[in-house]
Amino acid sequence: MSETRRPSLADQVYDQLLTKILEEEYPVHSRLPTEEVLAENFGVSRPVVRGALSRLRDDGIVQSRRGSGSYVLRRPDRELISFVPLESVSDVQRCYEFRIEVEGAAAAWAARRRDDEDIAAMDAAYLEMEQTYQQNAPGVEADQRLHLAIARAAKNPFFSSVLESLSEQIAYGVKLSRSLTLLDAPVRQELVLAEHRAILDAIRLQQPEVAQATMRHHITAAKDRMFVDQQEN
Repeated sequence: MSETRRPSLADQVYDQLLTKILEEEYPVHSRLPTEEVLAENFGVSRPVVRGALSRLRDDGIVQSRRGSGSYVLRRPDRELISFVPLESVSDVQRCYEFRIEVEGAAAAWAARRRDDEDIAAMDAAYLEMEQTYQQNAPGVEADQRLHLAIARAAKNPFFSSVLESLSEQIAYGVKLSRSLTLLDAPVRQELVLAEHRAILDAIRLQQPEVAQATMRHHITAAKDRMFVDQQEN
């Protein structure tokens, strides 16, 4: 994903700060250097540092305390860097943010417009994904088929076209999230399946608001799971 565009300065600072947190140069609960010091260390302006810190706050990695500065709230799983180059993490997170909005809306429209054929396609994709999970396989393709089936059930080609055009980027994020899930206890795997079942149930019952909320919750949770240290569970 890092080849699709040149990372911005804020992306680069974000990645470098994340690396220092992963390597515990900045341990959990420690106070980060001031914006001025970070700007000098990274050779960038303070607004660039401010942008990187804002993204780390959005991702739940750091926390700002009024009049005191920024503190490390949590450290992501060390295995993160085994599956993805750190320079790609920012892109993965931003892709998830985009998906939360687009796929949440698609799920709502799917709940309004789905037909028997759509339900069959979603059920088949879910069954395939469930089987791959039971085999401890990544199941990335099955996951994408299920999300695409939901988008198609919205009966608006723009939703499915967007997912298809971003298929490579989405697969990259799903593979990362799934790889980390495989390392965790089975309960996390069942949680992911339960999230998908909740989405399908809402669509089947034609509950647009519930479908949108459950889809948004699922993708947000998938985004957040990348940044959970397994040792904390």
